Amino acid sequence: MGVVRTGEIKALTGLRIVAAMWVVLFHFRPLIWEASPRLKDDLAPLFNAGAQGVDLFFVLSGFVLTWNYLERMGPSFALRPTLHFLWLRLSRVWPIYLVTMHIAALWIIFTLHVGTTPSPDVEKLTAISYVRQLFMVQLWFAPFFDGTSWDGPAWSISAEWLAYLLFGLMILVIFRMATVTRARTLLMLAFVASLPPTVLLLASGHFYTPWSWLPRIGAQFLAGALACAAVRRLRLSDRSRRIAGYCAILIIAVIVAILYFYEAHPVNGMIDPGGVVDVLFMPLVVMLAIGVGSLPALLSTRLMVYGGQISFSLYMVHELVHTSWNWAVAEYHLDISKAAQKFVVVGLIAAALGAAMLLFRTVEEPARRWMRRMVDFRDVKTIRAELPADPAAGKLASIDGARENRPPHSARAG
Repeated sequence: MGVVRTGEIKALTGLRIVAAMWVVLFHFRPLIWEASPRLKDDLAPLFNAGAQGVDLFFVLSGFVLTWNYLERMGPSFALRPTLHFLWLRLSRVWPIYLVTMHIAALWIIFTLHVGTTPSPDVEKLTAISYVRQLFMVQLWFAPFFDGTSWDGPAWSISAEWLAYLLFGLMILVIFRMATVTRARTLLMLAFVASLPPTVLLLASGHFYTPWSWLPRIGAQFLAGALACAAVRRLRLSDRSRRIAGYCAILIIAVIVAILYFYEAHPVNGMIDPGGVVDVLFMPLVVMLAIGVGSLPALLSTRLMVYGGQISFSLYMVHELVHTSWNWAVAEYHLDISKAAQKFVVVGLIAAALGAAMLLFRTVEEPARRWMRRMVDFRDVKTIRAELPADPAAGKLASIDGARENRPPHSARAG
């Protein structure tokens, strides 16, 4: 049985909310530990590694974009399709990015005029910083991502934007490699490509070193792209796909086991040992892309897929919720009981999810469709001509609805 080569890979869409929630829990750790010290004893190894959810996003991004564009952009370079691709990527990330960026700026200004605890990010509000962030290049000028963005998680969007700009050239090479290379060799190359961040960690003991963000985005994005090229060459039986589903569960178990092993047996001088598990993200994505069974089925449920759809909004808005609460505690000297703190943590996470749902519905999806129409307006005209007249309403049916009912040409993250 061959792997379907078009449309959404729902298990990977569902995986996005897992990655996003991992990052959310990483940032909310101090509040969670304060509310429940018992959870710190039990879950610290897992939550402390939550920053690796960003690397999982990088692998997913390389995989899904290659899934969508390998045959469209790989055979030969053409300026127009490349610019079309970049505009579609902008339509996917820029609206939420801009909204959360300006909310962060307004929040910093708010703390200057209300209370006596101004945001420590006040000095970041400069004209040059604004221009760099507006065009998503702020990270390119800094060896460390900390403090580069008004909305903290936006650093990774700046890193991804660099990958998007290079994608048009990268896909040419991967297409030619995929044409003459066996799937297992491509998988081996993908694994090798994912190694640099982990090798640097093992060599220096530090995951966050000057310019370490560059091999993180480069290695993981490339690994995802090569892995996708391999998957597209596979011809799998039903039995093989079931085995792949079981392997996905096994990989997650190994990831958790490694994190707890390093917690119980720390390596002298190694900071952030959670970075070791990055090498398992590419195999995990592959197993979920080709697998069937319990875990792929769970990630493909309607709830998980919807979570994956709002995951980007959640990723971009959660730190604003977290930061504003920390400011309120410091400004008003809030002293909250342990019992109440548990409700606060749950409420803040719920607020972040609610804000994500709102942003997805009112900003992300409408803006994405609006920006896509700017480059697909000829297709809109064609659809308008093809639509039958509605005799009851005396007008044509919705163009948006007709476009949405067409066969899918890309996975969700595209």
